[in-house]
Amino acid sequence: MLERLRAAVAAVQAATVVRFARARVERQLALDVHPRDVGRGIAEEIGLACRLSPTAAARRLSSARAWWFDLPQTYAALSSGAVSEQTAEAVVTETRHLDGATRRAADARLHAADLTAKGVRDAAALARRYAYEADREAYVARGRHERKHRRVGLRPAPDTMSVLSGYLPVEQGVACLAALRRHTDGVVATGDERTRGQIMADTLVERLTGQATATDVPVEVQIVMPAELPTDPHSSRTATIAGAGPLPGPLAHAVVDASGGVKRWRIVHATLAGHVVGLEARRRRFTGPLGDLIAVRDQTCREPFCGAPVRHLDHVTRYADGGETTLANGRGVCARHNLVREQPGWTATVVHDGLGEQPHTVRTTTPTGHHYTGRAPDPP
Repeated sequence: MLERLRAAVAAVQAATVVRFARARVERQLALDVHPRDVGRGIAEEIGLACRLSPTAAARRLSSARAWWFDLPQTYAALSSGAVSEQTAEAVVTETRHLDGATRRAADARLHAADLTAKGVRDAAALARRYAYEADREAYVARGRHERKHRRVGLRPAPDTMSVLSGYLPVEQGVACLAALRRHTDGVVATGDERTRGQIMADTLVERLTGQATATDVPVEVQIVMPAELPTDPHSSRTATIAGAGPLPGPLAHAVVDASGGVKRWRIVHATLAGHVVGLEARRRRFTGPLGDLIAVRDQTCREPFCGAPVRHLDHVTRYADGGETTLANGRGVCARHNLVREQPGWTATVVHDGLGEQPHTVRTTTPTGHHYTGRAPDPP
């Protein structure tokens, strides 16, 4: 019963999202927004309301529109709780290259095949088959077009690990894995005591970075740690790897000790309450020490629920509006949240400058008048 209820709630929320998006577009047209910018900012508003990153919110909006306009049978099954949200999402993904009429025809075939009796994987496979049969040329064209989206990403994993992923054309992915396996076979034959997985992982790091061994990381990895950690490896305090998250003190100490790369120490100054307010400058970039300090303080995008890496350093009070280039008026944000601020109705205000007992805090106001507060994370 609860599973059926979850599906029904997802359907209601999808309908609400579609109506909200339509109202927002109508409002933007009434404000004479440039056609290029119509629709911009909708996913960001949905993300804040749903406590999602803007990327996840954009996917939710896309799925909602697909169910509402092009997949009525799938939407009806979701509304009744006959299929799960994951199954309905799979149908959206596998039919996304089809035009509306063809997509509705594929949706009807899926309904006739009793989608409600299938698991997520089987439902996705069936949707993929029907989508290919409905428009073979579009299916092939989608595969060619998708190759333009190849990319590499990094996300944190439990137990101080991370997941480095590559979104590659299938033949390139197979070739990469085959090359690692061939090399591993040769290393194992020499009597190396590491496991095959360890050898493959170490080889990947060594080939990508050009270093002799995987532990000698020569590129910059920012580890922010309390002053006591370098001298006390058994401290219970934690460090933070910029862009990755917390790291237990003993492991942070071990990482620094084990690396054969060049190490540079910089002193970060904090208030008595522990909030970052200053940085000892020993080198300069195009952003300067102030930009480095904001990145150290904020760690990830400061918009609530986003969590994306910091790509832009934003003036909370716009520079064009007289905002100063100071630590209190700066924040780190992702590219998407920096650009959406230029849309009508979006404002940001400094609530606490971070120089006293309160952390640096910014309140974002969306075009609907809703307020969302984002505070700088606690330093290690």
